[in-house]
Amino acid sequence: MTGSSAPPPEPIDPAPIDPAPIDAEIVPSAPPEPPAPDYDERGIPSLDYVRDKIEGRFATSLGGTELAEGTPEARSLEEQQAEREKAAKAKLDEIRRNLLG
Repeated sequence: MTGSSAPPPEPIDPAPIDPAPIDAEIVPSAPPEPPAPDYDERGIPSLDYVRDKIEGRFATSLGGTELAEGTPEARSLEEQQAEREKAAKAKLDEIRRNLLG
């Protein structure tokens, strides 16, 4: 079978649909909220607020670094790096001896 058994779609009426009236209550707008204590009335943060935020982030960063350095994994990485640097220096000394040779 090559034909379709579905009926053809109904044509759409181009006339606009009149919406039913909506019964709604008008609520007065709320008074504007006062700015946060660390902001001025234009929404700009105070210098003290910005400074405190930066110092807090810096302290968090330092604390995270101190904690990370104290872990066995960090010590292991430092040892691996020292071994690589020692091996690289030895290889460089060998290359220099061969060149001057």
